[in-house]
Amino acid sequence: MKVIEIESLEVPEVAVYAHLTEAQLRSKVEPERGVFIVESEKVIRVALAAGWRPLSFLAEQKFVESQVGAMCEEYGVGEDVPVYTGGREVLRVLTGYALTRGVLCAMRRPLRMPSVEELLGEGVRRVAVLDGVVNSENTGAIFRAAAALGMDAVLLTRSCCDPLNRRACRVSMGTVFQVPWTWMERYGELKECGFKTVALALTENSVGIDDAVLREPERLAIVLGTEGDGLSEEVLRSCDYVAKIPMQRGVDSLNVAAAAAVAFFVLSELKIEN
Repeated sequence: MKVIEIESLEVPEVAVYAHLTEAQLRSKVEPERGVFIVESEKVIRVALAAGWRPLSFLAEQKFVESQVGAMCEEYGVGEDVPVYTGGREVLRVLTGYALTRGVLCAMRRPLRMPSVEELLGEGVRRVAVLDGVVNSENTGAIFRAAAALGMDAVLLTRSCCDPLNRRACRVSMGTVFQVPWTWMERYGELKECGFKTVALALTENSVGIDDAVLREPERLAIVLGTEGDGLSEEVLRSCDYVAKIPMQRGVDSLNVAAAAAVAFFVLSELKIEN
């Protein structure tokens, strides 16, 4: 490890941790310079295990050896990767909050995402589609449910939150690095790949989420809409099915992440045995 003590907020190398917005980190103008931040040892370990490589670490002094050193040794991180560190108060001022999870890691964004056709290759049978889901915590929670409950991939419209958003990564517990995902430009791509689509929405034509008709398609995409307005009429018309989750006590809907978990569990081919 190349440990570097930080005493000043003016060190340009730590700007990614303190001064850059999520939009600046993404660097759309220069994608080859795009960066994202991962926090907590557990989530960073998932990313490293999945093959993502670090640009640098930021850690409290007491975690440099016990967390960063151990990870670097286990995952073969090069000795040239800098580890910035300082006292707890220095890092609190730098990041704007107490670094209670001990360590942050900056990683390079991928230069190219797979196409929908590439992602939905042979063997992919159940996928989640996020349409306009903008809340980072919901995005992370949906990825976690997708990983746990048998989704083969996740597709997102361009209006969605970035899955590599810091909070999304954390809430997902690193599953954004495990579940294959990419951006989707149009719904026609799903049908071209042989998928039927089921939208989760409350309409007069909605069938129950456990309706036998939803078990028939060999390849099925589960479409989830934005937190406030749900899916547009245009999207609903384009989907092959519309389904709802039966409710009790007068409740009309669930949070999108909770609804996603229910739908994934019911519609996944995964069989969970005790």
